[in-house]
Amino acid sequence: MMRFVRFFVSIRNSSCRVGALAIREFYAVLLDRKSRAQLFVAPLVMLAVFSFAITMEVKNASLGVLNLDRGDMGRRFVSYFTSGPTFTRVFTLNDAEEIRPVIENQKALMVLSIPGDFSSKLLSARPVSVETVLDGRKVNAARIADGYARLIARRFEEAELQNAAALSPLRLDVATRQLFNPNLEYLWFTLPVLLVLMTQMVALVVSGMSVARERELGTFEQLLVSPLSSAEIMLGKAIPAFCLAFCEGIFVHCVAIFGFGVPFAGNALFLALGEGLFILAVTGVGLFVSSLCNTQQQAFLGCFVYMVPAVLLSGFAAPLENMPVFLQRLTLLNPARHVLSITLGIYLKAMSLADVLPELAWLSGIATATLIFAAWFFRKKTQ
Repeated sequence: MMRFVRFFVSIRNSSCRVGALAIREFYAVLLDRKSRAQLFVAPLVMLAVFSFAITMEVKNASLGVLNLDRGDMGRRFVSYFTSGPTFTRVFTLNDAEEIRPVIENQKALMVLSIPGDFSSKLLSARPVSVETVLDGRKVNAARIADGYARLIARRFEEAELQNAAALSPLRLDVATRQLFNPNLEYLWFTLPVLLVLMTQMVALVVSGMSVARERELGTFEQLLVSPLSSAEIMLGKAIPAFCLAFCEGIFVHCVAIFGFGVPFAGNALFLALGEGLFILAVTGVGLFVSSLCNTQQQAFLGCFVYMVPAVLLSGFAAPLENMPVFLQRLTLLNPARHVLSITLGIYLKAMSLADVLPELAWLSGIATATLIFAAWFFRKKTQ
C-alpha cells in the first residue's frame, strides 16, 4: 500500500512540475512579440495567399484505359494519349466496376472509357462520345488532364479527316466526370492541405525555438538544476507546441468549412487523431532541432531545412507516383505524406477506418521514433 502511495505521489509531483514548465513555456511564446507574429500573422498571410494564388503543374500521370471497342479506331485513339508526356504510365481495365476503386486508391489520375461502338460510329460518320473519369481531389491536375483529353480528341478528329474512310466531319465528344470533387473546386484541395502545412509550421516553430531560446537567454542551466528530469523538460516543451498547433488546426478547419464552404464528408475523430499524431511527430523533430542548436536563428533555419523537403515529398507539390522509386519509399518516413492522405480522404470522400488505420500506424511509429530520439539526444547533450 505504501509503495502505491509513493508511486501516486511521484506521478502527481511530476505532473505538477511538467505543468509548471508548460505554463512557463506558454508565457514565453505568447508574450514575445516575434513569436506571436510567427504564430498568428504568418498563418493568416499563408491562408490568404495560398487560398487564391497557388498554382501547380502535372506530368507523368497514370492513366487507366477501359477500351470496349474491338476495332482499330479505339487503339489508335489510346495511342494519342500514350504518345505525350502527360500520361507515361498506362494500364488496362477490364470492366466499368474497376473505375471507381482505381480512382479512389489513387492508382490513376484519369480513366479513359471508350464505348464498344467507337470504331463503327466513327467510320459511319456518326457522333460518338468517350468518357473521362478524373480524381477530383487533385484539382489542378484534373483540370489539366481534362483539357489535355479534349485537345487529343480534336487532334484525333483532324487526323482522321485526312483519311478516306470518313467522308464527313467526325463528331467526337468527351464527357467528363469528377469523383470526390464534382465541380473541381480548387479550394476543396487547397484548404485541407493548408490545415496540414500550418499545423506543421506552428509545431516546428514552437518546439524548435524552445530549448534554443533557453540557451540564448541564459536560463538553460537554471532549468537543468531544477527538480525536473530530462524527460519532464521535453514533455513540458512539447505540450505547448502540441496545443498551439492543434488549436491552429481547429481554426483552419473552421475557416475552411464555415468561411469557404469546403465540404467535410468524413469522421472528425479520425481527422483529429491523424492531426494529433502528425503534430506529435513534427514536435519530436522540432525538439531535436532545438536541442541541436544554440540560438533561435539556428533553430529557425534548422526547422526551415526540414520543412521544405517535407512539403515537397508529401504529395502536395507533385504526385508521389511521379517520383523515382527510391524517393517514393523515402516518403514513407515523412509524416506529412500520411496526414495529407488522411486529411484529403476524410474531407472529400469520407475515408473509412480500414483506409485510415495504415496511415495512422505509420504516424504512430514516426511520432514514437521522433519523440524518443529527441528525448535521448537532449539527455545526451545535457550529461
